[in-house]
Amino acid sequence: MRSLLTAAVICVLPVFYPVQAQQLQSVNDVTGARSWSRTHAGVYFSLTQILPEQGDAFYVNRGFSLEQIRPFTTSCVYMTVLRNDSAPGIVHFVRGNWSISVDGEPREFKTVDQWVKKLTAAEAGKPALIAFRWAQFPPEQEYEPGGDWNQGMLSVGLPAGQVFDITARWDLRGQSFEATLTGVECAK
Repeated sequence: MRSLLTAAVICVLPVFYPVQAQQLQSVNDVTGARSWSRTHAGVYFSLTQILPEQGDAFYVNRGFSLEQIRPFTTSCVYMTVLRNDSAPGIVHFVRGNWSISVDGEPREFKTVDQWVKKLTAAEAGKPALIAFRWAQFPPEQEYEPGGDWNQGMLSVGLPAGQVFDITARWDLRGQSFEATLTGVECAK
């Protein structure tokens, strides 16, 4: 009977995942940019502030004028990472399923397509627009187990100093997962 019970428990264990690991925060000693990260169910999720001046320099060197790109670089932008460190299968996400909230109230993200339309209306050149699109966090992706990952810029569209929570959602073998970063602050 004992071995039957042990076998039953072992068969059930892979279905359960540990609670989310503690959220970590750090500050870059040189730039002062802050980062937030968390691992859940074998998936690592992090945000690192991109200071407006850093975004300005990056995009001006890719063909934008400061006037064209400034609405984006001041819209609370993060270097975003999602990585499948040890999930037992392919992790799939759709960025449109992610959410942000301020004081518990949901807010809308501005999509990459919305930004491209705004930048096109500001008469940004085609090479600059291509560079912009390639630098963004992808709208949908799959990551293989063992460290497959991607990073890109993500605008949450909030003013400097605003504090918010963000939830990343993904699926694995038909099961939904999420990881929330709390108390994330827009760079000033």
